[in-house]
Amino acid sequence: MASSKKKPKAPNGITMGMLSVIVMGMAIVLILALIKIYLSNQIYYESKKVNKLYRQVEALKAENKILKQHVEALKFKNRVTDTIFVIEEE
Repeated sequence: MASSKKKPKAPNGITMGMLSVIVMGMAIVLILALIKIYLSNQIYYESKKVNKLYRQVEALKAENKILKQHVEALKFKNRVTDTIFVIEEE
């Protein structure tokens, strides 16, 4: 009697349901990887823009400092020459 009742065997190998789960999992991983790559590229290009602007700002600050020194030198020169003219008139 025991030999007449056999349990049905589980199918060996990959079933269609398992295959669909694997494909969906791979699709999700691929989508997430593409999103990460896209965001990384956007951050990289924005940081390049920011660095370029920062270098320009620093260059303009240095140029501003030089121009202020030049203006001060011209003011001093102008005051000295005005004083010389006042002394010569007396």
